[in-house]
Amino acid sequence: MCGTGILPVRMTGWKPVPHRLTGKMPVPHGRIREMPTAMDPFRLDGQVALITGGGSGLGLAMARCLAAAGARVAIVGRRKAVLVEAAAGIGPAAAYFVHDVTRLSENAGLIARVEAAVGPVSILINNAGIHLKKPALDTTEQEFQNVLNAHVLAGFSLSRAAARGMVERRGGSILFITSMTAIMGVPLVVAYSAAKTAYLGMVRSLAAELSPRGVRVNAIAPGWIDTPMLREALANDPARSAKVLSRTPMGRFGVPDDIGWAAVYLCSPAANFITGQVLAIDGGASIGF
Repeated sequence: MCGTGILPVRMTGWKPVPHRLTGKMPVPHGRIREMPTAMDPFRLDGQVALITGGGSGLGLAMARCLAAAGARVAIVGRRKAVLVEAAAGIGPAAAYFVHDVTRLSENAGLIARVEAAVGPVSILINNAGIHLKKPALDTTEQEFQNVLNAHVLAGFSLSRAAARGMVERRGGSILFITSMTAIMGVPLVVAYSAAKTAYLGMVRSLAAELSPRGVRVNAIAPGWIDTPMLREALANDPARSAKVLSRTPMGRFGVPDDIGWAAVYLCSPAANFITGQVLAIDGGASIGF
């Protein structure tokens, strides 16, 4: 579970000298001090975050972590029962909205509903999507289009709708959840790979266009994270699991909160000078041999 706190810092093995500009002495040798100001840039108090696919898996982990960092979170999905349970688990900082992001003409209305109920959306996380594991030669055009709709068109439609208010307020953060399939060649996922790779171009283009107007746009590329989607993708395929782990220097799958805390960082003031970037959270898989 996500948690918060102030990290103690122990200063050891050094000789205190006055600061060259202020003349003040630093904390004496061996003393423990608290650094609340060091943590403040990672807080999200007063922010409203909309997370698509927020009822389970990575979406739920990001919602939990953003709420722990002080944000109010609006989780969006198609399954009401899942959303109700997820929002209850997060606590009073969470609200849920039943919505299908592939209904493109209704996405602007979703932003309006969230803002009326929770407040101006200052963080948008495009996480919702569908997976398709199938040989390329057997993938139909309609299956390919369905994956593109759920990721690319829905992500663009929501980003456009949310960014209008962010630009007007001159502040906001948009985050896309891409994939290792956008970084390396992975067989049997041609439609999913195409959709997640499209995110990379969208991130760079939107960042170039919106950052001068106060809106940062970034992406997270999760490695192989232990979620129901991963378990389904690796089901009855021990060779694929072994290959993933063999090329991951840390030798294990990630956990959802690894992505959740990365999202907190990229959406926080601590990342104020970061835009147009893709952060791989993968245990080293993208650089593994």
